[in-house]
Order: sequence, then structure tokens, then C-alpha cells
Amino acid sequence: MSNLGAFSMWDLFRGEVESQMRVFTEGLLQIEGGANPQAHLAATMRAAHSIKGAARIVQLDVVVRLTHLMEDCLVAAQESTLLLNAAGVDVLLAAGDLLSRLSSVDEASVPVWIEEHGAAIEELLTHLAQVRAGTWTSPTNGTASAPKSSFVTTESADSPAASSGEVAGLPAKGIPANVAPSVPAAETSAPPPPVSEKPAASSHVVDMKDRTLKVGAHTLNRLMGLAGESLVQSRWFEPFAESLFTLKRRQYEISEILELLQTRLDHAPGDANDLLDSARSKLETVRQSTAARHMEFETFALRSSGLSDRLYREVVATRMRPFGDVVEGFPRLVRDLARQLGKQAQITILGRQTEVDREILDRLDAPLNHMIRNSLDHGIESPEERLAAGKSSSGTIRVEARHRAGLFVLTVSDDGRGVNVERLRMKVVDRGHATPEMAANFSDAELTEFLFLPGFSTASKVTDISGRGVGLDAVNEMAKSVGGVARLTAPPGQGITLTLELPLTLSVVRTLVAEIGGEPFAFPLTRIAKTVSLPFPELVSLEGQQYFTLDGERIGVVPAHELLGMPRKPEWGEEIPVLLLGERAERYGLAVDRFLGEHDMVVRPLDRRLGKVQDVSASALMEDGSPVLILDVEDLIRSVQTELQGGRLRGLGQAAVTAVKRRRILVVDDSITVRELERSLLKSRGYEVEVAVDGMDGWNALRSGSYDLMVTDVDMPRMTGIELVSRVKADPHLRAIPVIIVSYKDREEDRLRGLEAGADRYMTKSSFHDQTLLSAVHEFIGPPG
Repeated sequence: MSNLGAFSMWDLFRGEVESQMRVFTEGLLQIEGGANPQAHLAATMRAAHSIKGAARIVQLDVVVRLTHLMEDCLVAAQESTLLLNAAGVDVLLAAGDLLSRLSSVDEASVPVWIEEHGAAIEELLTHLAQVRAGTWTSPTNGTASAPKSSFVTTESADSPAASSGEVAGLPAKGIPANVAPSVPAAETSAPPPPVSEKPAASSHVVDMKDRTLKVGAHTLNRLMGLAGESLVQSRWFEPFAESLFTLKRRQYEISEILELLQTRLDHAPGDANDLLDSARSKLETVRQSTAARHMEFETFALRSSGLSDRLYREVVATRMRPFGDVVEGFPRLVRDLARQLGKQAQITILGRQTEVDREILDRLDAPLNHMIRNSLDHGIESPEERLAAGKSSSGTIRVEARHRAGLFVLTVSDDGRGVNVERLRMKVVDRGHATPEMAANFSDAELTEFLFLPGFSTASKVTDISGRGVGLDAVNEMAKSVGGVARLTAPPGQGITLTLELPLTLSVVRTLVAEIGGEPFAFPLTRIAKTVSLPFPELVSLEGQQYFTLDGERIGVVPAHELLGMPRKPEWGEEIPVLLLGERAERYGLAVDRFLGEHDMVVRPLDRRLGKVQDVSASALMEDGSPVLILDVEDLIRSVQTELQGGRLRGLGQAAVTAVKRRRILVVDDSITVRELERSLLKSRGYEVEVAVDGMDGWNALRSGSYDLMVTDVDMPRMTGIELVSRVKADPHLRAIPVIIVSYKDREEDRLRGLEAGADRYMTKSSFHDQTLLSAVHEFIGPPG
């Protein structure tokens, strides 16, 4: 982390221009839109004055002259000696554009840039001087400015229609700063504004108590990782506290037992009573000490957990920015574009303080631009059309950001003409996306889904604003890239509403954890359409693929363990847990073993040396510290399509159920003779049998497969049978598997050693002759199927 002193003066100038231009532009638009001019003029003038001061520090004389003229215009407007109409606002906005473009130039290139654009700078300075003198005339119609007696707070009919960055005859790109014409004294006679005034609240200028610091991305990512680990580690305290509570409860049980012994020893000799009194006294001491330690530990665990949670949330907050940061230029965009199109429109922005991950916010800029341009070009009608339809002459675009159910929800809507459904239906047919018969049966909601296709547009002609069919496609792709979804509704005549549901942050993701092949996997919650428990009878096979019907939609089902290459098969009952993934036409059901619940995951990127791992996007830690993979839903959908086209996925019908229910046995023995004898014996009785050549091979097989019983030898290389049994019985996922040890060792101490390790039965290899092994297998797991 570094402080402000680590940045160059040019960096500070650039930051000053960026923050102050927000205030400057917003103030001018508010004045032009009819707001109280005096309140906004003061803030706008102070913004220009702050930029002038920063320009003096970096010795940009041309910017000093430019901002001084801008100040003069605004001060004159404050004193009501100048009418600031739409034409004057155009020139001031063009000056603001110049400053923004100049500040984005590399410091070393500034002199060259100023020299290249000297003519445009000179022209702009002349226009500002004319605005200040009240002699500025519109280059479009040549009419003079309005009288100096009042403010023009709304656009006049003869104001020039200009797009952003191209006003008053100035070029759209390349408005710069260096050579200024001499400004008559009369034009600069207005008193300079007082320097002592504090900057406007919205200018983002902060004092030393709340100084803005820049943090390196790598440092922030490391801090995020540490905070996530701290949060995970703190969750260890809760189960530990529970274990202490269990210990305390057991002490009480012992105390009750001693009381019972006291009752029974009432008639016994006194020595026994003395010993019992001593034991009771010691137990009471231990009980009190344990209770005190438990209370102290509970307090510590609560404080530690709260501290970790605050640390985690503070670190997450460093990645968050208010939504208002990305929409500051949109009022200007709507104003300029509406004038260019000959329409009247205003934008309403709600939820400016709603926070979202800065990376998501950066990616929102272009999609929002597309959405607003589409609303203005396709949605909002001309004033004449709107009046004829019984609407106000000015259209409204509404942008709202809010948090909902752990998601960032962004809605962009307008009150325009909506979507002509029949025209859209014809476009779908013309472009070959459906036959006329199919298109006739599409619902309105199904038809609007075609608007998200690349290159699909309902515009009759291509313009420099829209018509190429990339707007909604870009919006959809952006939503997918961050793990969100885009949805569109467009009732005819009632406007269009586009909703984006995005994660709040890319560093923490809300997931649904499901078990697949005996292992947990996480699915981002925003990419899951629904979860269902599917009864087997509802599965229908058609052309080699299995489907089920949900809300009138036929959805294909695929087994998740086969898709991910997991050898362990799920043990389904009468219903299959299914995740619905994907959107629109690409929706599939993924059959998993079982659902493990929702969890917040701290995203940990995979090692770059691994490259792109198929179907996996990142990793995370569960609350108990165990690792889990976060799956890439887009990758999964592509994998499903590939596997289905190749016919490589098995079904989930009754044949699959029968195969799953067939009893599976693992035989572990380093002797090929014994191994094959046991395998043949068990297989001849109908059991499904797999073999392992030693203890280590058997351990790996158990962790990657699903077995109902294990038969193992004792003396084996790499890992003995005793070690193998001990590991199995210590594993919470495997301890329920019955284990039979079959060994040549028939001594009592060998048998006791095997049983103490956790074996359910210890047999000698001579037992094969009397079918004892088969009887024992049947006793533990029953018949083969």
C-alpha cells in the first residue's frame, strides 16, 4: 500500500480532473434540466476553480486560461449578467471534454498533444469568450443568444442538436489546450471566486482524516486470501467449543454414576466410602475447572469470530464501489443522444450508493451504454408519436441498482414502444432461426430470447447508434462472464425492461454445494435455475436421451459423475437430485448424488501452471477447511452438448438403478492366486468384484469408488492390511464399509490385532473350503442385488 506522495504531480492532476469533471458535468445538466440554477452554479464554478489550481501546479498555462474563462462564464451566470442557455452549456461541456481528454494523455506526450490540437483549442477559447461576452451565436441557425435578463432552463426549439463531444462546430475528438487568444479585459473583469470555499460534497475530495489511498492489485488479492483463511479458521472454534460442552456433559454423567455407586455402597466398609468421597471431590474440581474454561473459551471464540468477520467484510469493502461511479456520464449521454435523434428524454437513476465489486462495475460501463442507446433509438418514440399515443412528449429511462438475496440486481427500463412481437416473429423466420410453423407457436417470452443472439436486430437500418445486433449480445456475454444472467421483458406498447442479476463480488461467491461421485463440488448460485427432486417414473427416453418435463418445458438429464469422470456411482433412492443449469434453449438437468446446502465461498484462483482446467473455474475452502472445486457452468454446458452429440453418456433409467444397487466388493491381496480365487468365488455368486494388488492400491480404490464390502489380506507391501483397515475406520465417509480380514495367520494375537484395528470379521484362508467367506459376506451385505 502506498500513499499519495508516491504518485507524480501529473497523476494528481489527472485524479483532480476526473473527480471535479463529474461535479462540473452534473451541475450543467441539472441547470439545463430545470433545477435551481444558483445551487448548482456554485458547485460547478468551484469544480472549474479546483481544476485551475491543479493546472497551475503542473504548469499548464493553457488549461489555466481555459478554466479561468469557464469560471468567468459561471460567475456571470451566478450574478445574472449572463444567460446560460443550451448553446452556452454546449460550449462549456465541450471545454470539459477537452480537459478530460487532455488528462488521459501520457505526461510525456502532453506538449505534443497540445501542439497538434492548437487550432481546436484556440477556437474553443474564442467560443468561451463569446459566451462570456454574450455574443455567442449558434453555428446551426445563426441566431443570437437570448437576452441577458434570465436563465434558460430547458432546451429551446432552435438549440443545436449535437452529440456528445461534437458541439458548436468543434471536432468530436481532439479538443485540446495550449495556445489561447488574448482575452479582452471586459471578458475577464468578473471577480475571481473565493478560494476558501470547501469543495462540493459530491466532488469526492476528501480531507486528511479520510484520505484516499491506492492499493496494488496483488497486495489486495493477498489480503483477500488471508482474510478468507482467517474466516475459515475462526469457524474451527465452534465445533471445538461443542466438544468441550460434550466433555462437560460426560462429567455430569460420571457424577451421576458415582452417586449411584454411593447408594449401593451405603452398607459397604468405610474404606470404599473414603475412596468414593475422594473421587467425587476430584471430579467436582475438574467439573468446575472445565466449566470455567468452557465459558472463557466460548467468549474468546465469539470475539475471534466477530473480529474475523469484521476483517473479512472490511477487506471485501475495499473491492466495492458505489454504482453511481459508473453512471455519472449517462445523463450527458441521454441529453446529447436525444437531441441528435430529435427526441425528448430524461434518465432517472436509483440506487447510486448500492455497492458492487469494482471489477464488475468496470465491466458494466459498455453494456449499460448499449442498453441506454437501444432504449433511446428503438424504445423511446418521437414527441409526436408519444403525444399521439397518450404519453408525455418526453420519454423516461429508469436505471435502478439494488441488492436482492445476495445478488446485485440492475434494471434498465423505458416507457417507450416496447417490442413489436409480430415483426420480431417475421425476423426470426427471415433469418432462418425457425420455420413459419414453429415461429407461430412461440410465446412472446420465447420470441424475446432471440434478441440476445449475436447479430440479431429488429432495426430496419444500421446507424452509428445501433442496428448491428451487438448490444444485447454484449450485455448477455458480460453477464455470463461474471457468473450472472440477463433477462428481458417487453410488453407491446409498455416499454422494455432488461434485468441483470450479478454476483455482488467476484472474490466471494454464494454457491450450492452438491456431492458428485462421493466428492463435494460447488455451483455458483446465480447460474442455477432451479433444483428439483426427480422421481424415476418421470424420466422419458427419446432418441437415446432422457428427459423430464418441468412447467411445460422438456429438459434433458445427464449424470454428473459421468460428465466429470468420477468412477463412483451415486446411490439414488426413488428420487434423483437434479440441478437445472443454463438459460433459454441451452438448459439441462444435472443429476448429482445429493445436495449439501448453500455456502459462501472465498474464491481462490487455480495455479496458473495448470492452465484452464475443463469444467472448473476456481477452488475454495469449506467451513471445516477441506478443499472444494467451484465448477464452471458454461464449460459444463458445453461438455454436456459434446458428450450428448457423441452418445457417450449413459442413461439414468431402471438399468442404471439396477447396476447401482448391485453389491460391490473390493478384494485386496498381493497374491494373484488368492486374489483371483476370492474374486471368482464371489463373482460366481453374483457380486460385482474389483481387485487391488496391495494396501495402497486398495486405499486409492476405496477413495475413488463406491463399495459395499472389503476383503483384505494382512501382510502386503506399501501398506499392510492392518494399516488399511485403520484408515478405513478413521475415515467418516468409509467407516461404514464392513471389512473382512482373510489371512494365513491364525494366532489369537493376530486375530485380536485385526479386530482392534476395526475389522468386522477375522478369518483364515482355510475357511474357503467350508464356504465361511460367502456366509460372512451374505451376513454383512445380503444377496448380490
